[in-house]
Amino acid sequence: PPVSSRKAIAKSSLQHMVAQPNPALAVRNDSERQIRSTVDWTETAVYGEHIWFETNVSGDFCYVGEQNCMAKLRKCAACKIVVHTPCIEQLEKINFRCKPSFRESGSRNVREPIVVRHHWVHRRRQEGKCRQCGKGFQQKFAFHSKEIVAISCSWCKQAYHSKVSCFMLQHIEEPCSLGAHAAVVVPPTWILRVRRPQNPLKSSKKKKRTSFKRKSSKKGAEEGRWKPFVIKPMPAPLMKPLLVFVNPKSGGNQGAKIIQSFMWYLNPRQVFDLSQGGPKEALELYRKVHNLRILACGGDGTVGWILSILDQLRLNPPPPVAILPLGTGNDLARTLNWGGGYTDEPLSKILSHVEDGDIVQLDRWNLHVEPNPDASPEEKDEAASEKLPLDVFNNYFSLGFDARVTLEFHESREANPEKFNSRFRNKMFYAGTAFSDFLTGSSKDLAKHVKLVCDGTDLTSKIQDLKPQCLVFLNIPRYCAGTMPWGNPGEHHDFEPQRHDDGCIEVIGFTMTSLAALQVGGHGERLCQCRQVVLTTSKAIPMQVDGEPCKLAASCIHISLRNQANMVQKTKRRNSMPLLNDGLSLSDPFSFSVYPACSQQPVPERLRIRVSRISMRDYEALHYDKEKLKEASVPLGIIVVPGDSDLELCRTQIERLQEVSLCVGSGHEGAKPKTLSSQKLSPKWCFLDWLTCVFQEHLNYVTEISQDELYVLDPELVITQTVGTSPAMPDLVDSSATPTGHHFAFPSASSSPPSSPFQELHRAGRDLMVRDSSGQTVLHHAVKSGSKDIVKYIIENGELGPDGETSLHQAAALRQRTICHYIVEAGASLMKTDLQGDTPKHRAEKANDPDLAAYLENRQHYQMIQREDQETAV
Repeated sequence: PPVSSRKAIAKSSLQHMVAQPNPALAVRNDSERQIRSTVDWTETAVYGEHIWFETNVSGDFCYVGEQNCMAKLRKCAACKIVVHTPCIEQLEKINFRCKPSFRESGSRNVREPIVVRHHWVHRRRQEGKCRQCGKGFQQKFAFHSKEIVAISCSWCKQAYHSKVSCFMLQHIEEPCSLGAHAAVVVPPTWILRVRRPQNPLKSSKKKKRTSFKRKSSKKGAEEGRWKPFVIKPMPAPLMKPLLVFVNPKSGGNQGAKIIQSFMWYLNPRQVFDLSQGGPKEALELYRKVHNLRILACGGDGTVGWILSILDQLRLNPPPPVAILPLGTGNDLARTLNWGGGYTDEPLSKILSHVEDGDIVQLDRWNLHVEPNPDASPEEKDEAASEKLPLDVFNNYFSLGFDARVTLEFHESREANPEKFNSRFRNKMFYAGTAFSDFLTGSSKDLAKHVKLVCDGTDLTSKIQDLKPQCLVFLNIPRYCAGTMPWGNPGEHHDFEPQRHDDGCIEVIGFTMTSLAALQVGGHGERLCQCRQVVLTTSKAIPMQVDGEPCKLAASCIHISLRNQANMVQKTKRRNSMPLLNDGLSLSDPFSFSVYPACSQQPVPERLRIRVSRISMRDYEALHYDKEKLKEASVPLGIIVVPGDSDLELCRTQIERLQEVSLCVGSGHEGAKPKTLSSQKLSPKWCFLDWLTCVFQEHLNYVTEISQDELYVLDPELVITQTVGTSPAMPDLVDSSATPTGHHFAFPSASSSPPSSPFQELHRAGRDLMVRDSSGQTVLHHAVKSGSKDIVKYIIENGELGPDGETSLHQAAALRQRTICHYIVEAGASLMKTDLQGDTPKHRAEKANDPDLAAYLENRQHYQMIQREDQETAV
């Protein structure tokens, strides 16, 4: 863009607030300037200051454009510009600031409504499509290209082509809507920096007057309570402002990445790192915000911490708390439908779930501990604690075997924290410790040292008969990383179904047998449902409160209802889907769809869905004609699922349907299958209109595709019949791969590739990656000729290496869809560019295959998430 446009955009990023920043605060001396990686809440905070994190993006993307700089790269979490560390000073010289997160107190009335304007940033790479012309953005990466391809807003994520016909000057001063998540974003106009109160100039003349002494004293108290920032909300009926608290130490240390992502979607001043001081100050600052919601990113302990602070502050009404599970067990998150762990679901979708979620109540229970005066002195343990780690629990309180395992895990993690940096390792340690304690039988005499009274009824004799090695006082249905110790609600007749908001607590005993059965769907011995418990122990016993363990000395513990907390329960029915322009939308990975558009109608209780399978060859030949593709599909059967089912449940039902059909088919002697449905689905089958990773299917619901029919794509389905194609469309299936002229048959997962001289040479020890005089391998030649069986054989029997990327470009240019699928599934990078600066997606676009391009773009998005390179690089 011309220099005048750059200056106008730089100006718009600074000048769209009513009051100007204080020059004394906006510019610091070089000696005082520091590179911040956290939000500055002090009175010296700089207006429009960037929040820098180290990144490993290529130096070609430096915003300032210093190509020869070899220093470390940093990325701003809030506006996503990337610069070398020494180049940060250059940003100040060109007056480019980050999106402002607050406003200054000026001469105008602070309650006067103020609009938020766009924060425009030049981009060298941009996902999505131009808001003006609707076309995509061509990336220019060849030979350190500095060309700007887009201009986008850091608030609303709208993007335009960097040309006058798309981005016009009037866009610069337009008010910003704050984007798809405007309802949860705290506008910068709400956050006001105030000046420190000054003493009256004439205070010396008024010292003798008692009344003024009192005022002076009051003034001093006010100054002691003075905070540099205040929140002046302007509530709207549909707004649900969100506070995000992230525990970076929970689970597999995913928190740092999540903090950066939330700062991009939201105002950085509504995102808080709990390792920097806890949630109390933030909750006090936002306590007057109407309709506030909280997102706790961490384990169940993080949620309990926030709920305890809300109790202390006595907010009325207390804001509801949603959960992004980052811990190891995440039982409360499972109970409220947030899942057992965060699996790289786009944060845009999580924000939609937080906004749309239902508010429910959660019982919270007091634990009052007193020493047991009747305990024998011989049983005294000097290492035992006199009190529990927490005096309130939200999930469960337990003693015995499970608490002993948790205590050993806790002590080991405290001693060697570097060994517990992933959720998988944590669970493996739990399993090993549990097996060790099981062999030693360390909790087998628990019943001899426990007395239990529930609602006035003594259950001690019942416990002695049962001889449990573990007692659990359960508030929520989930326990021990997702198991359900109370069992199926339909099973018990003497007890009410378990609820987390009924004011009752469930008491359950476990023997070692029932503990083992718990992992395969079993349950413990149901003792009672009650409102008050008195538990007396006669010796030191390991106990845990919501996963926080200790060894408690002989005590008398009183359990009673404390209060009910407001929680956000994730609704399984999708109410809204954000339409962002940053390439993060998961819907429609292929522009083509065989399904009718789903309207926002109430979801029925149960869905009866017809399931049909489509081969990759039929899809390649007939993707242009939906009706012909439907005719070519082969019925698998009908599944019946709840209306709010996710794709993971549908996958389970479809595979079970396959097992039933195969069993029925094998039961008739001499019967020959009339359709392809008798062939078993390959492990790589996927839903045709949702070509996403299998581990992401639990995040998406079947109603987002269809309510009456599903089509599954099986890339390894054996086809023995010829599929006709329209004369107007080129046949994308190259039949020259077979010397006999017959149509090529896809090898199934269970069959071996047909014998050939090529395979015999490989078995004799020849190198699959040998190159010819032009530098090309057998893989390149196989892609060029469309030999899918050779490509698959090379992938299965050799290292893909760098040839995978170049061959993927070649396959995309030749519109070889099946080969592209094989190479992508083998792990080839979709972000690599060729000498012309094109990715495989661009090569497919140039070959006029928009469906293949859309598929590659969808897979590229998931690779970016998995490799922690989810950048909008500039």
